[in-house]
Amino acid sequence: MTGRFWPGLRVRCRARKPTFAGWVPADQGQLAAAPWETRSRPGADDGERLLSDDQATCPELTCGRDTHPSTLKSQGLTGAEPAHTGRSRLSSKRGPTHLEEELRVAVRTFSSSLCSTGPVVGDMSALIRATSSLPLSNLAYWERSMRDEHSLARRAHAASRACGWRALFSFTGAKERAEPGRLLTWIDLSSYDGYVRERTLRTLSGAAPNSFFLALAARRLNDWVPQVRAAAREAVPKLARTSDPEHVVDALCAMLPAWTSWGRMEDMDKQVMAELTSIDRVAELLTHRLISSAAGPMSSFLSQALRSVFLDENLAEIATEAIQPAVRARAYRTLLVSKAVWVEGRKWQWTDVRYCQGRLNNVFGERSLIVRRPPVLMELLDLAAADPSSIVRRVAAEALVREMSNLGSAALPLARKFASDTSPSVAERGVFVLQGLTAHSG
Repeated sequence: MTGRFWPGLRVRCRARKPTFAGWVPADQGQLAAAPWETRSRPGADDGERLLSDDQATCPELTCGRDTHPSTLKSQGLTGAEPAHTGRSRLSSKRGPTHLEEELRVAVRTFSSSLCSTGPVVGDMSALIRATSSLPLSNLAYWERSMRDEHSLARRAHAASRACGWRALFSFTGAKERAEPGRLLTWIDLSSYDGYVRERTLRTLSGAAPNSFFLALAARRLNDWVPQVRAAAREAVPKLARTSDPEHVVDALCAMLPAWTSWGRMEDMDKQVMAELTSIDRVAELLTHRLISSAAGPMSSFLSQALRSVFLDENLAEIATEAIQPAVRARAYRTLLVSKAVWVEGRKWQWTDVRYCQGRLNNVFGERSLIVRRPPVLMELLDLAAADPSSIVRRVAAEALVREMSNLGSAALPLARKFASDTSPSVAERGVFVLQGLTAHSG
């Protein structure tokens, strides 16, 4: 590989994943990208230079490279097509999706506005539109894409400002915190630098522009830097109270089902997330979302949301009106045992130390329900037994097995109904209750 600074200097780069978008001869290119932005192709000649996937699909991202259409045409290259057509199969194997491309363009536009000297500085309108359509279930991937694109754009701007001999020795990977007058925005929540993330959390105020950036701020509760987590504990509740309740609900629905895998969260951080349901209208919107959602891990979300007491009064409504059978079953189970149970995390248990074998077991937390009028047990059992889903009827049959000694002969009608159920798991529980009641009366 020909050196970046002198033609005779050879620089060796470690090979990375073999998904290459294309290559150009070294004698046809302008200033090459930074060493960490180039990839060496196994078996390539020293006179060949490879472009990264992002640079091949988005030529304007190439740091320090002249990508004007006239220049590419004079060099025999086209805008986003690889120069070597023989590698088209590898380049087209994994291309950016429409949402990802839209996000990258919006980040580049926003980064350019931050560096511009015009009257409009930091225009986030395009970025807000792009992030509002992103699914929050893959938040980590979108955060990584946005961080990489923003960093590339900033380095490209720094390289374009360098002139003369400084262009040869431009250290574009300098620490971002070295810029004391830098304008911090929502996009800096995903910065590589922990100092920048902490300063951003302590600087931001007002409402979040959409649910994506609110979830991005809440993700800092699991940050690997303790000071950033401490700043997030103070900033997230303030941002959530001033934001649209719909955005708060969207962020909670995306994060609560999966936050048991966040290994760096402390008890204080979990309490901050649980208290977000106490914000005005959030509990009401959560109840509506649990009832009306026809897809998604809403059962796990309900389990985690029951850490706080603000949904206790709405459990009866959720149990009878929710669309998903798993949500109705979770609500009925919670009401029948008068106890909310959730997964706190996982703990490793050795099964055979000699062979280093073991498994991860769930660690559960629980609390008692706080309701003004506790529901009657038989009324709950009758409602659950009439549910069209066998999952819910099985929960009622399990509760009948637990309470058959206390109910006595009052459990016979339900036991006969369960014993004749079309679901085998429900029928065997009904038969068990009938046998137990018959043996006890005999």
